[in-house]
Amino acid sequence: MRKLGSFLLIYLLGSFSLTEAAQNNHVLIAEKNAPAVVAINVVKKDGSTFTGTGFVLTPDGLIATSRHVTQDSLYINITFNNGAVSGEAINVATAGNVDLALLKIQARNLPHVTLGDSDYVLPGETITVIGNPRRLQNTISSGLISQVRKKADGVIWHQISAPISPSSSGSPVFNADGKVISVAFASYKGEGNQNLNFAVPSNYVSQLAAKAGYTLTNTEQPASAAVEETSENPFWAHIQKSWEILKRLCKQL
Repeated sequence: MRKLGSFLLIYLLGSFSLTEAAQNNHVLIAEKNAPAVVAINVVKKDGSTFTGTGFVLTPDGLIATSRHVTQDSLYINITFNNGAVSGEAINVATAGNVDLALLKIQARNLPHVTLGDSDYVLPGETITVIGNPRRLQNTISSGLISQVRKKADGVIWHQISAPISPSSSGSPVFNADGKVISVAFASYKGEGNQNLNFAVPSNYVSQLAAKAGYTLTNTEQPASAAVEETSENPFWAHIQKSWEILKRLCKQL
């Protein structure tokens, strides 16, 4: 009986420590990255207005968001979480196969995020999302990577359980290390649907930036690049990726 009591005490203390650590992790991620998350204010060509979310990729003002946020825009500017408003933002790149766009403003020394390597994202990972749902700027939510989905055309989506609302399109999705692993862009709506949300993996952001001629120094080396470098020996490429996934699993434990 005494052994059972000791086991229960250790279990409860361990569970509390894990819960407290997860909570602190969300707090630290929010504190560090909230200044880099912005509201995208859009005037459409038909005169309507639209608000979405974006995040700063570089200190000189390169910003990622969802393509549909900036589509058919006449004028765009950016609101930071301290209330500062930018001059006009220019749409510098749009992805054709995923819902992504890059904007550019004239700026210096902006707070910015770090991109993670989305090739290593696993179902069940804890995530933190910072967005502007219903224009409530810098709202923090949490959840899981519910699944990594591969569409018929080969495009990868992350299914996420973190709540996503209108004006949250373009929100960065952070992993437990505080790195952006995807960009929220869509939800299944309707009665009976709960937290069925989707995000574009971060490696698509890196690819779009490179295609547009921008160098991102604050990003992990994508696994796909490592595979290309060792394409002559696919066995070792497979071993390398498996090892990286194993390390991430052990870290979560």
